[in-house]
Amino acid sequence: MITIKDIAKSAGVSITTVSRALNGYDDVNENTRRKIKEIADQLGYSPNMAARSLISKKTKTLGLLLSNVTRDSSKDNIAFEVLCGMNDRAGELNYDLVLFSTTPQKQKMKSYKSLCQERGVDGVIIMGIRLDDPYLEEIVASPIPCVLIDIPLKGKNVGYVTSDNIGGSTAAVKQLIDSGHRNIGMINGHSQADVSIQRLEGFKRALDAAGIPFNPSYVMDGSFSENGAKDAAYRMVSQHPEVTALFCASDLMALGVLQALKSLGKSVPGDMSVIGFDNISVSSYCSPTLSTVNQNKYEIGYQAAQMLIDLLEGRNVSRHLMLSTELILRESTGRWMK
Repeated sequence: MITIKDIAKSAGVSITTVSRALNGYDDVNENTRRKIKEIADQLGYSPNMAARSLISKKTKTLGLLLSNVTRDSSKDNIAFEVLCGMNDRAGELNYDLVLFSTTPQKQKMKSYKSLCQERGVDGVIIMGIRLDDPYLEEIVASPIPCVLIDIPLKGKNVGYVTSDNIGGSTAAVKQLIDSGHRNIGMINGHSQADVSIQRLEGFKRALDAAGIPFNPSYVMDGSFSENGAKDAAYRMVSQHPEVTALFCASDLMALGVLQALKSLGKSVPGDMSVIGFDNISVSSYCSPTLSTVNQNKYEIGYQAAQMLIDLLEGRNVSRHLMLSTELILRESTGRWMK
């Protein structure tokens, strides 16, 4: 097996120079660095990552920890797009990415620290975790750097990346108001999701700006699932027939709402306008096509990986990043003409 000793001998330089050149140190002359890399390529050198990690105590590996991964939760494809962004940025910066998952049952048997140590990761990106998750206290206190997605926690080794959930939902509800709707309902996620709290806040702000009183009974939880939203839509129509528009805190729930309205014989947007949040791929293919708030899922993952690597490499950067959202209007919303 080719080693850095072989490269040093061929290049006529010290082993230390070879090591520093291949590891990107800036105190190596650029011509020397280029020569060393060319020789390494010619000889077919491949670094021994296991040996490197023993010396540096670093594995150059990031972990993506997903909570409560189910077959149903894969339908919206959000986690995959976020994962693609993470993987691309990690690869660009010469880090590997490993995926592992957890559930409340697993957390009772294994601590956050143990889980990370078993996977051999330097730092972790966490997605899908609830505000009442027992790991949160461990994460804040842990020396293992961590970036959370959509959980606004800060700590010495903790950062988070999110979208402008308030701004996005405010824009969506304002669009419904500008289209003539006054009795607007909301199908939210659940109380232990920060995005539910933020998107409800945006809903309230849009109503307040238009002088429309907030009616708590117009808000029902759909648990971020098609079936949950479908049941909520049935209840909304039954209990509040005056409601003419629904803002859904996710596109997946909006799809469930469209199914419920269709089964009730209601046209969209003629009888009810519907708008979602996320801009998942299927939202532009369903019938009617779904108006929604776009959040850049890929960029969330890309920036989360960048932030985690910045934390690992000791750079002094902001530990809170909020990405912009964009309102996309399609067929499911229209003017209220009745």
